[in-house]
Amino acid sequence: MIEIFDLITVGLFAAAIRMATPIAFAALGGIFSERAGIINIGLEGMMLTCAFSAVATTHFLGNPWLGVLMAILIGALLGLLHGLITIKFAGNQIVSGTGINILALGFTAYMSQIIWGSRGASDAVQGIEPISIPLIKDIPIIGGIIGEHSPLVYILIIVVVISYITLFKTPFGLRIRAVGENPAAADTAGVNVYRIKYLCVIISGMLAGLGGAFLSLGHLNLFAWGMTGGRGFIALAAMIFGGWMPAGALGASLLFGFSDALQMRLQILGILPPQIILTLPYILTIIVLAGAIRKVTPPSDYKPYVRE
Repeated sequence: MIEIFDLITVGLFAAAIRMATPIAFAALGGIFSERAGIINIGLEGMMLTCAFSAVATTHFLGNPWLGVLMAILIGALLGLLHGLITIKFAGNQIVSGTGINILALGFTAYMSQIIWGSRGASDAVQGIEPISIPLIKDIPIIGGIIGEHSPLVYILIIVVVISYITLFKTPFGLRIRAVGENPAAADTAGVNVYRIKYLCVIISGMLAGLGGAFLSLGHLNLFAWGMTGGRGFIALAAMIFGGWMPAGALGASLLFGFSDALQMRLQILGILPPQIILTLPYILTIIVLAGAIRKVTPPSDYKPYVRE
């Protein structure tokens, strides 16, 4: 008989934070994009490509932080690509994002074969070492949960705060929200609508890049084909459930991260068949979306803006 204390442990909550980190980065990216009126379905592909780029850069240069910087750069370029298709050419946002996802699967497999001779996984590389927070790490229970993590986990908290301040406490954030809600009115008021949209979709790609870099350098220290495992789509669910708010998206990401950590714990304990356990995060995603989609109002109608 499995007792509750065998299941709910300090390690479970620490793992939940790690599992939530890439989802939260991508969800924040989705917020910036959608606040400016562009759906970014391509978060999944951006994360995967950036996870590969981070490992490949670390493999050749031997420095994981250069890998993180490369992931951010590649994410920005993919965001720019999505922006060109949806802003300049007024292409369908869903189709563009889906194309990026498909491109990522093929590109990463092909390049992995060229570099490491395997489409499935790369060689192990040097990862980002976890750091400890003085004093907090020595606090019982709390120290075990938040006292020692990858620096990217703590960077996430900073990014959440900066995102909130940027979106809701600065003139730039007001312009972003105005562009998403009513681009014609924003244009009339002198806001460069196209520039704001480009900036936000590029920021979206950069944040997705950080999520991908965490997966490959802060979690596994290698690249595996399809390693994102749908986290980009779960990030979209977290963004919607969080009401397109940074703190809300973080909270929803923690919920999904907890479900992911819980299914891993259940597998270790052998309580349920693994085929059932592995579906838990995705079942939760469906339940959350089914419940939340009726209660939240999108920040934009997501229609391409064409200046008259």
